Amino acid sequence: MASRSALAGLLSRFALAGLANTACGFLVIALFDLGLGVGPHRANAAGYFVGLVLSFYLNRRFVFRADKPAVQAAPRFMIAAGCGFALNQAVLAAGLFLLGTGDMARLIAQGAGVATYSVTVFLLCRRWVFQDSASGAAESTDTVRPA
Repeated sequence: MASRSALAGLLSRFALAGLANTACGFLVIALFDLGLGVGPHRANAAGYFVGLVLSFYLNRRFVFRADKPAVQAAPRFMIAAGCGFALNQAVLAAGLFLLGTGDMARLIAQGAGVATYSVTVFLLCRRWVFQDSASGAAESTDTVRPA
């Protein structure tokens, strides 16, 4: 089991990777929508795709420092992200059903959905996507591997 400080480092890196991928995705959305005029839905899809690719890279190399080849980890990461998104949508729907559709209720429901997505993806990445069953390298924080 990882120590508390190792887990704190892992969670900190996960949060930083999330912020970086969100900022990058949003910049792509703004560029495609406002700069290139491709329309909001296509711009959003492009931003989501770029964010997902960056998220995989950062989670593999920076957060979990995994040695698992990308061809093995990428399909699992896509499944993890899909599960996180599905649970996000379920929590959002439940929140809207239980809390109503007022502004504050929507924000609370969205926040619960985002938290559900983040926790789900973190746990799946840690225990399944990037786990190195032979050495437990997914929990190691002693060395920084090159990107």
